[in-house]
Amino acid sequence: MQLTFGHTARKDLWWVRPLLIFIGLSSFIVYATWAAFQGEHYAVGPYLSPFYSPEIFGDSAHSWFGPKPSWWPGILPFSPALLILWAPGGMRFTCYYYRGAYYKSFWADPIACTVTEPRKTYRGENSFPLIMQNIHRYFMYLAVIFVLILAYDAYKALWFIDLTTGETVFGLGIGTLVLATNAVLLGGYTFGCHSFRHLVGGIKDQLSKAPVKKKLYDCSTCLNKRHMNWAWASLFWVMFSDVYVRLCSMGIWTDFRFF
Repeated sequence: MQLTFGHTARKDLWWVRPLLIFIGLSSFIVYATWAAFQGEHYAVGPYLSPFYSPEIFGDSAHSWFGPKPSWWPGILPFSPALLILWAPGGMRFTCYYYRGAYYKSFWADPIACTVTEPRKTYRGENSFPLIMQNIHRYFMYLAVIFVLILAYDAYKALWFIDLTTGETVFGLGIGTLVLATNAVLLGGYTFGCHSFRHLVGGIKDQLSKAPVKKKLYDCSTCLNKRHMNWAWASLFWVMFSDVYVRLCSMGIWTDFRFF
């Protein structure tokens, strides 16, 4: 007898987890795509949305090389986010945890243990396009650089322009805490990555003979034990960070300054 997709003897609510993952990832993809194409309201004062950092070209004071370059094709939409989001996006898309998550939720391959799949054959990751997942380690290298840049953004968010004197003064606002938390969560996710753990120590046959690498490996392993938690927390916090900066820039929210 040929079993139909979703056939199982399980009595539990096995479909809830893949459904929630589908809703969560879909919500993030839709929002991130919308936010990336806006090209405005991504900076206010010392705050820069992580969706737009680093701002290589742009109109805000955070831009590295000034406004939109003259060589940008006029027929193409321009947004500073479109120049950089491919890197952190590639890191997440090829992440070992996210593969297991969206393979189940989007492709139902497999959707859950002991639940029939919609296809009869299994191609694995040895053929196109899934063989491209092997470039994950290279996206990880880029992600480390992005974490350092976002940490620097959090530091810059401690310095405000005094509206009376025009001088730069040290301060702390809600936005500072939002961006600092974002850097911490993304750091926990990135430095707990399986590829990063391999890079700092897993590549060694005998870690006991490399005490520094063993310490780094142990630290990365500690983060890796909660890799799923870091992945989801950082995913939604980076989205919230953009929402916070965007709404403050639009004047809908007011950034509270502690001092």
